Amino acid sequence: MKKNLQRLSQLASTFGPGAMVDLPTRSVLINGLEFWETYGDGFKPIQEPRLIEKLERRLKDTHRLDPGKTLTLRMPPPATSDFNKMPKGVEATIFPTWFVCDAEAAEGGKSETRRRRLVKWNQLDPAGGKLKFQPETGKKVSVTPIRFVAGCEKGHLQDVEWRWVVHGATKCQEPMWLEERGTSADPRDTRVVCGCGSALSLEEAFRPKRFGRCAGERPWLRDRDPAGCTNDLRFLIRTATNTYFPQVATVISLPSEIDELAKRVQANLDDLKAATSPAEVAMGRKFNKALAAALEGFSDDEVFARLKLLLAQTRMDASLPVKLAEFEVFASGAPVIGVNQPDALLFAQTLDRGQWDPRNEPLLSGIESLVVVHRLREVSCLYGFTRFEAAATEADGDLEDIRLAVDGAPLGRETDWLPAVEQFGEGLFIHFSQEAIADWLVKQAVKDRALDLLDGFDRWKTQRPSGMSYPGAAYVMLHSLSHALMAEIALDCGYPASALKERVYAVDDPLQAGKPTRFGILIYTATTGAQGTLGGLVATTPRFGQILGSALRRLSVCSSDPICSDHEPATSSDDRALHGAACHGCLLIAETSCEARNLFLDRGLLVETMADTKAGFFG
Repeated sequence: MKKNLQRLSQLASTFGPGAMVDLPTRSVLINGLEFWETYGDGFKPIQEPRLIEKLERRLKDTHRLDPGKTLTLRMPPPATSDFNKMPKGVEATIFPTWFVCDAEAAEGGKSETRRRRLVKWNQLDPAGGKLKFQPETGKKVSVTPIRFVAGCEKGHLQDVEWRWVVHGATKCQEPMWLEERGTSADPRDTRVVCGCGSALSLEEAFRPKRFGRCAGERPWLRDRDPAGCTNDLRFLIRTATNTYFPQVATVISLPSEIDELAKRVQANLDDLKAATSPAEVAMGRKFNKALAAALEGFSDDEVFARLKLLLAQTRMDASLPVKLAEFEVFASGAPVIGVNQPDALLFAQTLDRGQWDPRNEPLLSGIESLVVVHRLREVSCLYGFTRFEAAATEADGDLEDIRLAVDGAPLGRETDWLPAVEQFGEGLFIHFSQEAIADWLVKQAVKDRALDLLDGFDRWKTQRPSGMSYPGAAYVMLHSLSHALMAEIALDCGYPASALKERVYAVDDPLQAGKPTRFGILIYTATTGAQGTLGGLVATTPRFGQILGSALRRLSVCSSDPICSDHEPATSSDDRALHGAACHGCLLIAETSCEARNLFLDRGLLVETMADTKAGFFG
């Protein structure tokens, strides 16, 4: 069989532990971290103290990390170029274990009705890797995994016990079939039928409580939840997007002016941070030759003193919201941020206004500064996942609260590490004037529009209990502008739009909770590998005024107008309740590029639309 490979970034997001992955011949479930091959030098540690400190606190608070343990981040190994050598990989389990035969059988000669045999994994022919089923009479037929499983809001997952669901307490061993009528894919047209005559339509399967109480199955960990489960099982389509919502924490690495000793201590922080005295540093050197070589030339007292200083700084940085720390660096106004070195984590420059606004255009008057980011490092870490509904996201970039109504499922039973990936790239930071946004927010038209959006959020939240809080009109405006700029920059510089990412800063003042005073947008692109990207995004800065103007002109009219511009959030019951004038024709982008799953968007807060709200920041 050919090797089945995934990208590194997918293992730390879309296809982490607990996710179902379609392979050419079957579906598998990515196993928990205990089953990943981490022996030897397979998984590279990633040093990002600010992120590690935050995650360690959160996991200990929720009893997912033993109080006596320290957390590390590890990057999965890339595939080896030596095809004769099997790379270290990630173990997976066959799931679901029910299959459907590919061969069709017409019922009563009616060609519009298709019947396909349902079989279990242990019934498949072991010859050839269990790819076919041999019925009682006839030749072998290929099989595909069934599309339907069951789960609950706590992330538990299990096969549907089709015989019990169809027959109840009655025991029956007759063959079972998946019967489909027509081509509409309507649940009423699909049934699971038994040779004894019993049947279950998918329409009935979607009814609440139809599958009974959840047993707490965690097949990716090969156990049952020791805390049990009181939720009802829910019908789940295996390939649907709501089967897996990764909980990912992402930070942009910040520069630190450190000497040679601090660099060496930081590079070996995993081995040193448990030390409580110079004597324990000496013991570490004695039993760890690599550590001894890294610290050569420095005494144990010097190493321990520097270790305490770095850990104290890390705890201080971790006490701040993630985005606040990043904003303070990008918006510092310093001509040079970081250092211009190949191994630098961050190197940026605050441009003179004449370089990007030579004519003092009114369109750019609300922008304080433009920062070109020549090099940055993004670290993303997977720390949990949910099913059916994504966990709440916060505008300040802090971690999602996994103890709220939407429960996060663990990646392992007892683990002291998490999968992470580091990517290097470039970006563009736009710092908005606090005064300009404050003056805009007090306009009556803006207040009215903000209330309409808040009404939509309140309606959405009553139907989906969640810890999500409303980010405010300033965030919605900046988020909408970020999407518009990404689409326009992709046309200008040649990067595909899906390669661009965003971080929107509408961050509260630490002394005035609930009152955002820091406003900015970081648009960046990053890729795995220390080489980073090619500089196409940075090269757009001299044309920033033209790019912004073009992006805003495109938003004045949408191909879905007037339906798009006249949309009233409070009249919707789905995620459209979190949108104003926004749809796939104007503002929605690839969800991998958006930090908020394409929520909280409204072009009416940017420019005038057909709705004539007069609430646009840019008039």
